[in-house]
Amino acid sequence: MLTIASRLDVLNRLGRAMADPTRSRILLSLLDAPGYPAQLSRDLDLTRSNVSNHLACLRGCGIVVATPEGRQTRYEIADPHLTRAIGELVNTVLAVDDGAPCVDENCDVPLCCGPGAEAVPETAAEAEVVREAQEALR
Repeated sequence: MLTIASRLDVLNRLGRAMADPTRSRILLSLLDAPGYPAQLSRDLDLTRSNVSNHLACLRGCGIVVATPEGRQTRYEIADPHLTRAIGELVNTVLAVDDGAPCVDENCDVPLCCGPGAEAVPETAAEAEVVREAQEALR
């Protein structure tokens, strides 16, 4: 079971990994399929040493794993749950995207895009419930 300290460590490592735009680009590429440093550097128009340094950081954070394959090393996201979580995070509509449509056709988040999302509260009590729900989603 994860303690608060270990959960905090996980969030800090994920934050560090995704804070750099180059690492984020590498992660997005690895969401689709495992990659190799030379291929990633070509696809992302980066130097090989730059890609290698960022992959070392991602590996140190526990986000990716490296598997030697002869003279090459294959990199992939460390855990399928993490792949799914990053994918979900990428598809999340942030508050700054207010008014943007939800991309999840099976969305069941209250007040996102389902029934009641556009309803106008009739009473002050209903307005307060809506405000609290919106705050909880942020």
